[in-house]
Amino acid sequence: MEQVVERADEKVSRLKFFPITFFATVMGMAGLTIAWEKGQHVFHAELGLTVPLVSVTTGLFVLLVLVYLAKAVLYTEEVVKEIKHPVKLNFFPATSIGLLLLSICYLPLNMATSQYLWIAGASLHLVFTFYVINAWMHHEHFQVHHINPAWFIPAVGNVLVPVAGVPLGYVDISWFFFSTGIMFWVILFAIIFNRILFHEPIDARLLPTLFILIAPPAVGFISYVRLTGAVDSFAHVLYDAALFLTFLLLLQFSRFAKLKFFLSWWAYSFPLAAISIASMLMFEKSGNAAYQWIGAGLLLLLSLVVAYISVRTLLAMLRHELCLPGH
Repeated sequence: MEQVVERADEKVSRLKFFPITFFATVMGMAGLTIAWEKGQHVFHAELGLTVPLVSVTTGLFVLLVLVYLAKAVLYTEEVVKEIKHPVKLNFFPATSIGLLLLSICYLPLNMATSQYLWIAGASLHLVFTFYVINAWMHHEHFQVHHINPAWFIPAVGNVLVPVAGVPLGYVDISWFFFSTGIMFWVILFAIIFNRILFHEPIDARLLPTLFILIAPPAVGFISYVRLTGAVDSFAHVLYDAALFLTFLLLLQFSRFAKLKFFLSWWAYSFPLAAISIASMLMFEKSGNAAYQWIGAGLLLLLSLVVAYISVRTLLAMLRHELCLPGH
């Protein structure tokens, strides 16, 4: 009887410490889904992956929302602590980005569903953007060591909106979000590099978030091409910046391979998906086969990374290494 009570208490405590950062898994799975949908189109190979991957990603998102809502009801004070935390605060918009990514996933399957998800995601993300930027502007507790590339998620995440927004017909609104995201990409990129170069190293737990540096220019390229319909000089700047950052970080493989597993490993996934999709889109627009094979290589790497991180996440859950105080 005592063992049963102990197990029940353990489950309750794990719900109490269920982190908002778990929603990064949705970003990774959605990125994988969209990348494979793009890959099948570019290589003219219908592998039947879209529906299963969309179903898994949707199920994961719904599950995480239900779990976090349960935490919000039962442990409201813990949610308040997270939303006031200088690092975890920036992961709350991962929920709205999850909706936006799902709207992209559903574009080839059901336009009506895609539209509902896009409206919900764009609206919620705008609220998060105003809230987080307001917190940045009037903070009382942020320090330099709190800054890391995850800060891109709230403000720069706006560049994702046009990917589904343009085909759904929301062109002017998409330009508004895109402009906001690009503006804050420039601002935050400079701030983050200043922190990296002139202050103490990023904590090992957050080191994988360096891959998030790839996402803004890669997604920005995809959105800009959606908005303009062409690859012009600015599009080249965005894509080539993303590609350079990808090579820069991949060359540091040995450094990342030594890191202990944390949920932050999911930060590897979505940026790799973004640059893979951007490369395949560049191939479609330019006809240069080099971009096609860069995209294919990155898609393979992305698939291996997501598979490996998924296994490590499941093992960590089985070993009760997640949802602990201080994580």
